[in-house]
Amino acid sequence: MKIHKDDTVLVIAGKDKGKKGKVRSAYPADQRLIVDGVNMVKRHSRARRAVRQAGIIEMEAPIHVAKVKFFCNKCDKASRVKFRILEDRKVRTCSACKEVID
Repeated sequence: MKIHKDDTVLVIAGKDKGKKGKVRSAYPADQRLIVDGVNMVKRHSRARRAVRQAGIIEMEAPIHVAKVKFFCNKCDKASRVKFRILEDRKVRTCSACKEVID
């Protein structure tokens, strides 16, 4: 998966189209991401002793990686991520400005 934790992404499809957010966690096996403030859902929870309050909790649900694009802070555009091999390692680069991400 080309998008990693702590990357900034732009949602390009779905109910949150146009929103930007930071990737909080990534699940490569499922091809899904959890992005801050995107794909909010409501869950009903029971009280569990003194640990958790009962009620309706609003939280982020995972979103498929195909519905987001990497947002480059250097060129201020949403673009794809490409891999390039430097002298001794493989790095991710922005396809718009050719700048190294990692």
